[in-house]
Amino acid sequence: MTTKTSNASKLIDKLNNRTATCAVIGLGYVGLPLAVELGKAGFNVIGIDVSASKIDILKNGKSYIIDVSCDEVKKLVDKKLFTPTTDFSLLEDCDTVNICVPTPLRKTKEPDISYVLAAATEIKRFLHEGQLVILESTTYPGTTDEVLLPLFEETGLISGEDFFLAFSPERVDPSNPVYNTKNIPKVVGGITSNCTMAAKTLYSAAVDTVVEVSSPRTAEMVKLLENTFRSVNIGLVNELCLMSDSLGVDVWEVIDAAATKPFGFMPFYPGPGLGGHCIPIDPYYLSWKARVHGFEPRFIELAGEINRRMPEHVVNKTQDALNELSKPLKGSKVLILGIAYKKNVDDLRESPALEIVELFRKKGAEVLMCDPHVDEIVLNDKIEKVYDLSADIIKQSDISVVVTNHDAFDYDLILDNAAVIVDSRNALKGVKSGKCAVVKI
Repeated sequence: MTTKTSNASKLIDKLNNRTATCAVIGLGYVGLPLAVELGKAGFNVIGIDVSASKIDILKNGKSYIIDVSCDEVKKLVDKKLFTPTTDFSLLEDCDTVNICVPTPLRKTKEPDISYVLAAATEIKRFLHEGQLVILESTTYPGTTDEVLLPLFEETGLISGEDFFLAFSPERVDPSNPVYNTKNIPKVVGGITSNCTMAAKTLYSAAVDTVVEVSSPRTAEMVKLLENTFRSVNIGLVNELCLMSDSLGVDVWEVIDAAATKPFGFMPFYPGPGLGGHCIPIDPYYLSWKARVHGFEPRFIELAGEINRRMPEHVVNKTQDALNELSKPLKGSKVLILGIAYKKNVDDLRESPALEIVELFRKKGAEVLMCDPHVDEIVLNDKIEKVYDLSADIIKQSDISVVVTNHDAFDYDLILDNAAVIVDSRNALKGVKSGKCAVVKI
């Protein structure tokens, strides 16, 4: 039996027998749910994060992620199936390593893979024969084979023979009541067929469906296509929203009517701007890589341009609504309803609400914020309080703006006490009519 077959067979046997030790680097919205599913599948999981405060929370059997319960974490910690730590040296005894760290954009809108490189550098120190490394962080096509592969092979180990390297895009949708880490199909592409098989074996133990593709580049492109598809379609309906406003047409009614067609149409909805770690960022990873290869992705970048206009549109609609009350925006109290980037989560990453707050303040408005999932935010290095919703805070505001349509908001209370409401999410559809005027974006 060759060394190539031996290393792959030994690893696959350990994975099938649940005797493998699995590491997850980055215990955020992607890494922690993955670590929990691997632990529930029977693996000994080492969870590594540079945040000592996160590690302390997890060691105490608590969770800070909405999709992971404290009970799940406590059970795994108590059974010693999950060991949270900041110590990267534990990688030396791990059979698999999943990289689940952030991949933000630089101010120039270029990819920032510094967190991936930092994690990979630590892995390289402890890389050994029979070890599987999987990158899950969203990135541009070519990262796995152009960046990670040569870095790891500097050790003298050969991918597909001595160690195994693959890419599998995360597909997490925070707070989704139906789809989670376990039942969302996992796409896997390895450097070699042995790499793909090893990665598939690992995931098959913890998730319901694994989809093999021919290479890491294909897997990297899959993730970018998924979110670019959403960005472009949201850009389309946002442009229709701006157009409908000038035409005096309710774009929400138009979309609802179009959605009655049983084929050839998929509804997307306008909003105050894109938020979260994926949709506002991933298309730029794709367009940057395209430009490197001499291709100008005009369609993708136009959608991004339109989506970036929406926070300003919300502010302009608010100013127009105040004008109808003979009030200037400057000096008025504006109540922002919802600070998180999407409904029913506490995630502030790339939230359009933050830009909207800044735009209002630049125009001289006094801004108050309510969000049932967020206690405080940091703006310009200053901690600011986020209030609980009450009749008093609504009444003391000149205008209320629904930015994030959390289910926990009492919309009847808002309608009964607000002077006027700007609704950027069509959140008030179907809610009983109050005395105040409602302005849709």
